Amino acid sequence: MSTELISARFADLDLWPSQDAVQAMLEGQLAAVAAVQSQTSAIAAAADAAAGRLRGGRGRLIYAGAGTSGRLAVLDGVELAPTYDWGAERTGFALAGGMAALTVSVEGAEDDATAGEAAIRALNPTAEDVVIGVAASGRTPYTVAAVRAGDAAGALTVGIASNAGTPLLAAAAHPILLDTGAEVVAGSTRMKAGTAQKIALNLLSSTIMLRLGRVYRGLMVDMRLSNRKLRDRAVTMVSEISGVSRPKAEAALERAGGRIKPAALVALGVDPAAAATILRDCGDDLRQALERFQADTGVEA
Repeated sequence: MSTELISARFADLDLWPSQDAVQAMLEGQLAAVAAVQSQTSAIAAAADAAAGRLRGGRGRLIYAGAGTSGRLAVLDGVELAPTYDWGAERTGFALAGGMAALTVSVEGAEDDATAGEAAIRALNPTAEDVVIGVAASGRTPYTVAAVRAGDAAGALTVGIASNAGTPLLAAAAHPILLDTGAEVVAGSTRMKAGTAQKIALNLLSSTIMLRLGRVYRGLMVDMRLSNRKLRDRAVTMVSEISGVSRPKAEAALERAGGRIKPAALVALGVDPAAAATILRDCGDDLRQALERFQADTGVEA
């Protein structure tokens, strides 16, 4: 496996001045970014397919992995809630060793294929769900079994790995190969491979949310207002989208129960209940809702 190779260039890394070692490791991080470049089409295709499964409003994003890969996968899923108001009931996790493995290494857990299959089965996946398996080696038994179990249940499957021709990529309907090669510190896939995984996961989930209408004009219009900073940001969004003053935007946000999308319509004079109806009829897509408002009233949004 390329991720396990020992690079002759770094054989004496421990003797290098720290600045040279840092520079070498930074170059590795840049190489990780470059490794994602060839996979943008594959990531986009996976995101479009995933959005198609999730658009009905019941499907889940289910992340599977072990070790560093699993932790990065969980991080991606957890962050969808505050950023895009993606509900906990629409996110599932199959982490080798259980969620305790986020902070403590659970030795041998990644080798338990039976546990990977059982973790997915316990989530009762359907054809509306998307299972994303992440493993730098592409051979981790737990993750491969999890993806196969998801596929057997009819879920859409995505596999992210850093080694070509591996079981994870073969098992996934949408394989994404991040060819990061040998690590500066041999076998330490928390470095280059981990960085490439983080980037790919960010791109994949963000594009899914984009296709599901949770982004409008580059704004996080489904964001949860969990603190004062985010509430202030939401007021700015409503003001910019609707072209109204901040006080009026703040009042609209209050009337809309702190939800940015209906608040943008309320700021334009729509009753909160009517705003909710328009959004529902438009599949919760703010752009379509604003276009409908403009067509019905002749008022530009």
